[in-house]
Amino acid sequence: MIVESFSKTLQTWYLNNKRDLPWRNCTDPYKIWLSEVILQQTRVNQGLPYYIKFVEQYPTVQDLANAEEEAVLKLWQGLGYYSRARNLHAAAKMVLEKFDGVFPNTFANLIQLKGVGQYTASAIASFSNKEAVAVVDGNVYRVIARIFGIFTPINSTEGIKEFQALANTLLDNEMPDIHNQAIMEFGALQCTPKKPNCMYCPFSNECYAYQNAALDQLPEKIKKTKITTKHLNYMLVENNLEILISKRSGKGIWQHLYEFPLIESSKAITATTLGTKIQELFNLANIPSITLMHINEKAHKLSHQHLFASFWKISIPKKDFALLKENYIATSKNEIYKYPIPVLISNFLKLELL
Repeated sequence: MIVESFSKTLQTWYLNNKRDLPWRNCTDPYKIWLSEVILQQTRVNQGLPYYIKFVEQYPTVQDLANAEEEAVLKLWQGLGYYSRARNLHAAAKMVLEKFDGVFPNTFANLIQLKGVGQYTASAIASFSNKEAVAVVDGNVYRVIARIFGIFTPINSTEGIKEFQALANTLLDNEMPDIHNQAIMEFGALQCTPKKPNCMYCPFSNECYAYQNAALDQLPEKIKKTKITTKHLNYMLVENNLEILISKRSGKGIWQHLYEFPLIESSKAITATTLGTKIQELFNLANIPSITLMHINEKAHKLSHQHLFASFWKISIPKKDFALLKENYIATSKNEIYKYPIPVLISNFLKLELL
């Protein structure tokens, strides 16, 4: 039966095909945690440089906990999902306060940390402490669904329970660390979302999806919420060498990051319409002079919305600029790079060489 031989076959494949990654060469739960948080919904080749930077900048959890949030966000810049960076920082502080600065390596303690869910706690506990807890991430869902022919939606309550139960059954309790890394690596390299390498798959003779031409059907997911579209009209308000920025508040996207003054709209707007809105926003006596500097023709895609950004140069009298400095931050063009900013704005700055 495939259930009995699954882990042995999987581990044999892993030993012959695994990538040499730095977090696999240690049992330090702090470094493993960093890698897991960085690699959530991020490809290894994109996340690896960030992992190296974080380990160099914050070699211990104490270093990370004592850092300023803005510094952590700046180092994270470009990875997206900035709430993870904030959770990372908060969790480091929790380790100092709740675990006396010793990073936990058991599932029961790890699950208490900010931003750490069942998958991450299982990964850290098994990799660092050989605790027999099965990991279930996107790669694992795909591998199990295809091989065993499970059509229960992976993002349903029933599906989450069913896949976790089967993952627990398949787990090698004596070598949970190798098993968990192997099944994740198998999904990342062999049983990929598109064009899986079925020709050389050790499970091809028993794989339900391969034998029944159902590779494109599995895993099954309930359709997501409708994606909305937003147009972001950023305003570059300058005076001599100074430019205005502000810090995002609230709990929306890019919380605590910095950006230019912004007017959002549901569709693209003209300079005339924008001028009226700017006059109201800044409480100006006259409609300002407006010049379109750049517009992103392609959407900046997030999980729940598509963003189109336009960058406008706004000319206003010096006295109005001085008043606006009371509600915004005035910084030099050179200093703006020191602030954590969304990658969308960072790309514009590089393009315009501001």
